[in-house]
Order: sequence, then structure tokens, then C-alpha cells
Amino acid sequence: MDRFWTVLDELIATSRVVIDRPTGSPHPRYPDAIYPAAYGYLEGTSSGDGAGIDVWLGSSSSIVADAVACAIDPAKRDAEIKILIGCSADDRRRIMEFMNRGEGGIMLVERPRSS
Repeated sequence: MDRFWTVLDELIATSRVVIDRPTGSPHPRYPDAIYPAAYGYLEGTSSGDGAGIDVWLGSSSSIVADAVACAIDPAKRDAEIKILIGCSADDRRRIMEFMNRGEGGIMLVERPRSS
């Protein structure tokens, strides 16, 4: 499993993070849903929806992945991942609350902490 996180960190380090929904901005289709953290994508990457891999940027200045959210959307009949970068436990909690507002299923896979 260590290799997964190493490869993910390399992908982040070699990609430009584009934030198209800053913290506090409303969702484009659901204006009552306010983004609890900066949300965007890794430029030059590809996800299941054909767009860049989605990322959440937390309150830390760290540029390593803290977790990956696996999202299943039964209405769209698709699945994708969202990378959480520099997210504290509180950031992760708020992001999961935001993501779990819809009909889909979300699972958070947290990076194991070094002992």
C-alpha cells in the first residue's frame, strides 16, 4: 500500500493544481451547497468523467495526499476518486459531510500514519 501513496504524491508533485471552486463558494447547480475547502483538479490528468482528477485542498500547506474519497454516483452510473491534499481531520470531516449530501455513496480511504 505504501507504493500507492508514493505514486499518488508523485502525480500531485508533477501536476498543476487548478482550483475552480474556492473555499466558501456555492456549488454551480446547488447554490445552497457551499464548498468547505478549495476544490479543483490536477491539470493534465484524466478521471472517469473525462475531466482532470478532482482534488480537495485543505488548511495545511502540505502537498501530499492525506486521503482519497471514492465516490459512486448511481444517477450518473459512474465512479471516480477525489484526492484530499493537506487536509486535517476537521477538513476531512467537513469534506465528507459536503460530499455525502447527495444520493451517491462515498468512502474515505485515509493514508496510514507513520509510527
